[in-house]
Amino acid sequence: MFAISIFAVVAIGLYLAAGGWEAVPRHLYDPACNIKGNIAVEDREKIYHLPMDDYYDEAFVSYLNGEQWFCSEEEAQAAGWRRARI
Repeated sequence: MFAISIFAVVAIGLYLAAGGWEAVPRHLYDPACNIKGNIAVEDREKIYHLPMDDYYDEAFVSYLNGEQWFCSEEEAQAAGWRRARI
């Protein structure tokens, strides 16, 4: 029982240290957040992809690279991202 408690405390600590809910992709706990924000490798430009855009399925959101999910175009634009060219 004691070992399980220590494991739980360590797991929760690691979870919170990784950013808490921000470590979990937003689209997993809020399906409305399905806009992918990517950062271009070559020039670090911030670009967002809507589900109907070309390359949406190929786009991958990496929190380690500063990428993120958005719930609306307005949210993405307010954060300084532009829509992908389609």
